[in-house]
Amino acid sequence: MFCVRASSWPLKLLFPKALREDWCGTCGCCRTSSFAAKSGVTQGEGSRSVQGEIHHIRGRFCGRGPSRLAPNGADRFYNLVRYGYFTNAAFFRVVPGFVVQFGLSADPAVNKVWKTATIQDDPVIQSNKRGNLVFASAGPNTRTTQLFINFADNARLDGMGFAPFGSVVDGMAAVDKIFPAYGETPRQDLIQEQGDPYLKANFRDIDRIKSARIMPVVPQRRTLRLQ
Repeated sequence: MFCVRASSWPLKLLFPKALREDWCGTCGCCRTSSFAAKSGVTQGEGSRSVQGEIHHIRGRFCGRGPSRLAPNGADRFYNLVRYGYFTNAAFFRVVPGFVVQFGLSADPAVNKVWKTATIQDDPVIQSNKRGNLVFASAGPNTRTTQLFINFADNARLDGMGFAPFGSVVDGMAAVDKIFPAYGETPRQDLIQEQGDPYLKANFRDIDRIKSARIMPVVPQRRTLRLQ
């Protein structure tokens, strides 16, 4: 399970002890070298039950992503959150009635590292329903870091290979409030190449993620039923 909460609170990230030496959380240099060094050895760590928290500026919403739905996607999301990838990332594509998309770093150096870090496709086990979280792709086995949340039931995406790995379970109204005025105008190639300066110069009101962290898993309560 992970939560996305709107707030301007300062960044708080939780990291395994083994990563604290190569991560300062502030400079792009150590971030990029850490990503490059670790991206090839973290596969599979997201298959466990995970709870995380993301802060942005519009509201609070929580989601849950069982790894059985799309294990490769769940694993990649886990590691992106753990390494702080989403910090200051913008919701750069907002199409009401369809999807809201994010997952390009505000730091061009980080984008460069992850641009070719593709993962294998997952089978589509669950339909693209409202609130489902899904990795975007440009074709077979091309998923990297970009995700979208379905604003509506988009079953037509199922046949295109878009495999949901989780869903928003609380606070979907906050997702609906993400600033929509820029639509699909922000250019993904310029976000990748120029990062935050491009967005600040052209889309000053764009919504952003403030922070993300992995949190301890809280076991779900089970209801016993008498026969």
